[in-house]
Amino acid sequence: MIDARRLRTLRAVADHRTVTAAAAALYLTPSAVSQQLAALEQETGHTLLVRAGRGVRLTAAGEILLTHADAVLAQLERAEADLAAYSSGAAGEVTVAAFATGIALVLAPAVAALAGSAPDLRVRVLDAEGDASLPMLLDGRADIAVAVEYRGAPRADDRRLTRLPLYAEPFDAVLPLHHPLAAGTGPVAVADLAAEPWIGPYPGNPCHDVVLLACEHAGFQPRLVHSSDDFRAVTALASAGAGVALVPRSALRGTESDAIAVRPVDSALATRKVFAATRAGAELHPLIRPVLTALATAAGHLDHPA
Repeated sequence: MIDARRLRTLRAVADHRTVTAAAAALYLTPSAVSQQLAALEQETGHTLLVRAGRGVRLTAAGEILLTHADAVLAQLERAEADLAAYSSGAAGEVTVAAFATGIALVLAPAVAALAGSAPDLRVRVLDAEGDASLPMLLDGRADIAVAVEYRGAPRADDRRLTRLPLYAEPFDAVLPLHHPLAAGTGPVAVADLAAEPWIGPYPGNPCHDVVLLACEHAGFQPRLVHSSDDFRAVTALASAGAGVALVPRSALRGTESDAIAVRPVDSALATRKVFAATRAGAELHPLIRPVLTALATAAGHLDHPA
């Protein structure tokens, strides 16, 4: 018999590519992870991992087993959801990992709504960048992730996840007040900003990917002179005349808008697509389901729902 706990360990090693990183995600010691993997190889009769540089990679047999592991783990999530639904109903804690503006736009309103509709349900919020919440979900550190699409993210058809689209948020051009395009009223053509110095997030931030994609589609690579993941810093630099930027519309709330010019842009690619995700099967859990419903309701009240 194959131990399902060891399948979860195999999935963690496949995700993190090193035994040490997988052990940290699973709150185990590296030796415990190695022992579980050795036992799994003994159970299956196949070598599942080989060394690759400083990390490890799956063998062909390991890849085959991983496909089945995803299905088994998803079915276990469904079994837990069914048992929880049978036992009592919505009383307990749900951990949600979300980025800052996602918390402000949909998660905080959802928490407020649940306080009235499900008072025995406690929502624990973890502030996480848009590319960090999905690994936290898959590692079991969160029950729900509010995340954004980004290069390198798990694909929409990833069998480990169930997704719920929430909203698609446009980016606006942020310009110094003295910029020639600052006084206009209609959308700014992204191509018209090709020669400008740019201010933007660091590589790895999902918003960095959106900016690059919009600029590449307009026919140029932005000259990123200044880098910050804090949009208050980005707008402050723009107000100082240091460059131009594309910023998610919700991130501009509360900034000193009289010191900058904010214009819509002509690119449909300058959009942040936000979704909620659970591990496959967990969306049926009686604690998780009302949180997802509350998130969808909050997103439906926005100006730009999914």
